[in-house]
Amino acid sequence: MKIRDMGIERQVTEEEMSVSPFARLFSLPGLDVFNIVTIGCKSECNPSTIVEGLKNTLINHPRFSSILVTGYGEQKGKAKWIPTKVKVEDHVIVPDIDPNIENPDEFLEDYTSNMALSPMDMSKPLWEFHILKLKTSHAESVAVARFHHSLGDGMSLMSLLLACTRKTCDPEALPTFVVPKKTKAKNVCFALVAWFWFIVRVMFHTCVEVIKSMIFICRARDISAHIMGKPGATLSSNKFIHRIISLDDVKMLKNAMNMTVNDIVFGMVQAGLSQYLHQRYDHLETSPKSRKLIDEQRLHGVVFFNLRPNRDIEDLANMMAKGSKCRWGNSIGYVLIPLEMKSNDDVFEYVRQSKTMMDRKKHSLEPLFSHGLLRLTLEVFGIKGLVINIQSYVEKLIINIGVDVDVIPDPHHLCDLIVEALHMMKSAAPQKTFHAPEV
Repeated sequence: MKIRDMGIERQVTEEEMSVSPFARLFSLPGLDVFNIVTIGCKSECNPSTIVEGLKNTLINHPRFSSILVTGYGEQKGKAKWIPTKVKVEDHVIVPDIDPNIENPDEFLEDYTSNMALSPMDMSKPLWEFHILKLKTSHAESVAVARFHHSLGDGMSLMSLLLACTRKTCDPEALPTFVVPKKTKAKNVCFALVAWFWFIVRVMFHTCVEVIKSMIFICRARDISAHIMGKPGATLSSNKFIHRIISLDDVKMLKNAMNMTVNDIVFGMVQAGLSQYLHQRYDHLETSPKSRKLIDEQRLHGVVFFNLRPNRDIEDLANMMAKGSKCRWGNSIGYVLIPLEMKSNDDVFEYVRQSKTMMDRKKHSLEPLFSHGLLRLTLEVFGIKGLVINIQSYVEKLIINIGVDVDVIPDPHHLCDLIVEALHMMKSAAPQKTFHAPEV
């Protein structure tokens, strides 16, 4: 790639920034990875307002006003972020869409799927906003943002987008976030004992979980053939769908079972995926031996952890200024979670299993170790056929599923089963007494 061929006015200065190892990983040829953010609006989007807002916020962040160069001149091979002039209008796209389109929700799914699989112009800063004048079942219009993963991980980007917004009642004020409750002062001796016990638990769980992860990585491939892409499979057949459900339903179960929202959500996913595999393959493999193999099969999922300390909204807004204390970029670790596909008559058993596993993972330093092993894992195991991302916002919980349609041809049915698991738990909740398992 030669700078003079890009038609970009730029000058090599001391402001050039080196590219992190994770950013280089996400920009490897054939492995371009994007973050797609869908934003539903209560009224029709005004492109000029969005352009003006981005000029005053997003492009002040140096990463969003630079181009990614993987090598030039005598420094060939040394990736750099090169500052450049940004014409925001070139990054805000308003496609011509038929307002009377027959199925707007399906159109949005296809549109975002195409965005995730289409290449991005590397001669410009690697971000763009698509303003869709499209009325869906959940919004009057939609904005879809696409960010190259080399810019940062999902937590960085979502935080930055929130910091770009302002209150409707006060256009100069940042959004208000719920302030965490302050913990009450404890007895000093009790606090020291609790701290010591916490350290012991962290050390124990770290040793156990890291050793288990290393054994998994070094052993033969996972017996997850039912949801793995074929050798040599690409992303060309991937499809991305989403479903919005009530967060209050999840919170009701969380309070009833004395667990966390993540525990309930993970249990839903495990229950829905188990039901999906049994429904799909039971009629193909009717022998008792084959059904037993599905019951005993253990898949492995990857759950990502944010490695940054929590920050106030003011700190997030300062990410667009130099000298910010907020940690920017791809700062994520992951844990390997075994998923049991055994069919359970008690749907809450999936949640109990999830609670036990996630508590062990949370009390370990496995995400920090996995941070350095992420590239190795991708190279050894490649890209699997199923990615599930769940995001909460206000009173809603959004389930996003990315699948290889050659492996999972009916992703909407899988999503239905995950939601159905929540309804089953909700219906049974008043009839049961819940106890969180000990770890």
